Amino acid sequence: MTSTTLPTGRIGFGAMHLETAPGPGPGREQAGAVARRAVELGVTLIDTAHLYGGGANEELLAEALYPYPDGLLITTKVGVARTGPGGEWRLDGRPEVLRDQVDQALRRLRLERIELLQLHRVDPETPLADQVGTLRELRDAGKINLIGLSEVTVDQLDQARAVVEITSVQNRYNALDREHEPVLDACERAGIAFLPWRPVAAGTAGTDTVFAAVAAETGATATQVALAWLLHRSPVMLPIPGTARIAHLEENLAAATVRLSPVQFAALDGQRRW
Repeated sequence: MTSTTLPTGRIGFGAMHLETAPGPGPGREQAGAVARRAVELGVTLIDTAHLYGGGANEELLAEALYPYPDGLLITTKVGVARTGPGGEWRLDGRPEVLRDQVDQALRRLRLERIELLQLHRVDPETPLADQVGTLRELRDAGKINLIGLSEVTVDQLDQARAVVEITSVQNRYNALDREHEPVLDACERAGIAFLPWRPVAAGTAGTDTVFAAVAAETGATATQVALAWLLHRSPVMLPIPGTARIAHLEENLAAATVRLSPVQFAALDGQRRW
């Protein structure tokens, strides 16, 4: 269990990279096969978002996995919409936009309730209290259960928690990029699940000498070592590595079995770049 309120396995799956082209075809069939294999291997949290193909990623997951097995939590994100002046994507946390995207997600995912709904980004043009307050209203209406945030600061997390209970935070974080270390520490103190996106930084997959050395010592790949470091870093850590290939998926999930010695963990810990 990675937090006091989010019972899942230690490694989830990020669905962003899956092919979402409409209609049948080898790309879509492969994407569905990857999603199903993730569940077969014990993944209990799959991350998607309205932004990923304007909901097409959500539809793909429903097509591949519905009816969902017991214990599978599909989390989606709202708050980015095609409402820019030219119809381009922009941050949009207006209450009416959030409500509409939640309704769309319920329909696409074929759910009566979204178990974990995350605010994809904080819209600087809409008061944060209004954004999370809308999610609280949707929770009270029974459309969502748990609420999370993405790409937030410690101050924004504190502000949001003054309005509603926060279950998860999804920020960019990996062994080489620890800009959001204070946010991780705050989540750990509060028992909030921390879902790092981009959990494996460029440079760790065999090109960083320390990661390569630890990989050789453990019999793992450098990618697995990078994920194992995250799992050792904090009990609230729940990486969501994404891929469109089954072999890579299996490699990622096998990282949960990699054990690092205190010396190995310290060596990796010293590789922080920023």
